[in-house]
Amino acid sequence: HAEPDCDLASFAPDSPEQQACIEPVRDLDGFNWGYDPWHFTTPEGSYAVDADGGARVAEFRTMVGALHATGLQVVLDQVFNHTAASGQDAKSVLDRVVPGYYHRLSATGTVETSTCCQNLATEHTMMEKLMVDSVVTWARDYKVDGFRFDLMGHHSTANMAAVRAALDALTERKEGVDGSKVYLYGESWNFGEVADNARFEQATQGQLGGTGIGTFSDRLRDAVRGGGPFDEDPRIQGFGSGGYTDPNGAPVNGSEADQLGRVQHAADLVRLGLAGNLREFSFLAADGEVRSGAELDYNGQPAGYADSPDEVITYVDAHDNETLFDSLTLKLPTDTSMADRVRMNTVSLATTALSQTPSFWHAGADLLRSKSLDRNSYNSGDWFNVLDFSKATNGFGRGLPPAGDNEAKWPFQQPLLADAALAPSSSDIRKATANAQDLLRLRFSTDLFRLGSAELIEEKVTFPGSGPDAQPGVVVMHVDDTVGRDVDRKVDGVLVVFNASPEAVTVPVDGLVGERYALSSVQAKGSDAVVKGSRWDAAAGTASVPARTVAVFVDAQRGGHGGHHPKPPRGWCRFAV
Repeated sequence: HAEPDCDLASFAPDSPEQQACIEPVRDLDGFNWGYDPWHFTTPEGSYAVDADGGARVAEFRTMVGALHATGLQVVLDQVFNHTAASGQDAKSVLDRVVPGYYHRLSATGTVETSTCCQNLATEHTMMEKLMVDSVVTWARDYKVDGFRFDLMGHHSTANMAAVRAALDALTERKEGVDGSKVYLYGESWNFGEVADNARFEQATQGQLGGTGIGTFSDRLRDAVRGGGPFDEDPRIQGFGSGGYTDPNGAPVNGSEADQLGRVQHAADLVRLGLAGNLREFSFLAADGEVRSGAELDYNGQPAGYADSPDEVITYVDAHDNETLFDSLTLKLPTDTSMADRVRMNTVSLATTALSQTPSFWHAGADLLRSKSLDRNSYNSGDWFNVLDFSKATNGFGRGLPPAGDNEAKWPFQQPLLADAALAPSSSDIRKATANAQDLLRLRFSTDLFRLGSAELIEEKVTFPGSGPDAQPGVVVMHVDDTVGRDVDRKVDGVLVVFNASPEAVTVPVDGLVGERYALSSVQAKGSDAVVKGSRWDAAAGTASVPARTVAVFVDAQRGGHGGHHPKPPRGWCRFAV
């Protein structure tokens, strides 16, 4: 175990010294969340106090049982797209068993490496069997509740269907687990030698309809954050980072007309994401046309691609790329106050917390977590990956991040890291955490945020005020429980106003004049004093919401939730294996 040979804390917050000091030991220290699978069906030894023999198995099973006892569920990362080595390397297992079979080869016989490492050929029968048998073992013998597949687009739809079928065959009576309840999802990006179905039908976005297998959606992510993860200039603004309504002045954002067009389209992508990113869901888009999800554009592709909401994972923050806090730091105007940065963090998280799909949060998103602007921290050590649950620090200003993936962006990063006003205090972090916990309480305060089927979403969810005349930086969502099958007997509906703009707004909601809406008890009794200033005017049918605020109004015709203040929900606990 190697340690950097310097006093990292002694260097300036924008210094290149920290990254230079950790560089010689990055491959030797104890930190690396890169995926180097070796034995797919053996618990990772780093989870065990005693990693020798069967002790690690016992410890892992005990861990899962203890997490279940606290109300958490456990999801494992599964990496069947590559191994760390092939051929006769000491860490090569499969290729030494059957040379040339388990790995995907190019036309010249070399192992493909588009995933970064030695790609596996799960299209081959026995490699698929290894994949299926391993997943079944984890579910049956370790009682794992779900699986996330790394670079799932490098597997075929047939691979994933085989995994799904094998899990569905597990029963409580025979195996002690209902395999049909085990959730599957993954990174369904389309690239490499398999791209565009070159070798098989890939498990990518839009090609898993009807399977119930989830895919990470970059649509809402990019719409909220602004731009994309590979932008040369990271200052492109989006719905959650001040696009048009709070311009940062960077030339990359274009003219005022460009900014308006971008944020209006981003708002449409947010609306679609809130409605499950369904291909058939329709609403009035910014161009004045009623468009289905499949007709809405996302970088030349259909924005909507799912047949059911469980086929989409909605997120604004994950382990890859800059954290949400760091993204906002790069994109919001530099003089934005920390109080407003906390509010924009909450607004951004709300777009996934209140969506109809499963909601995915990166560890520390509720803590304003920073990686000192590092965009690829898998091997950046504990120094840049700090996650401080004490809330004393969020990790911002720990030096310029490692040169390899960041040096081209150092000119953007350095002045920000040097600005002490951009480092939140402990009270700022605590405020962000309390706001985030209220979002979770809101999500589970009514089943109307989790309708569970495309049919119910298309029946009940609308977006009043959308279209070419929509207020920039504002999205209004109505979930009407007076139509179709009754979902929540306590309320007639919920009305949500996402105001990402720096000004208070009053929005008319057609058709709700006279309805008796009121601010949700979660927010009325919650941590944020600002949202308590939100008002519903029944006579006018308007909702008034403060700047940089998400307000949830509940129709109390059936008595509302009264004093009901739900506890934070059961959650997923994700581990890499």
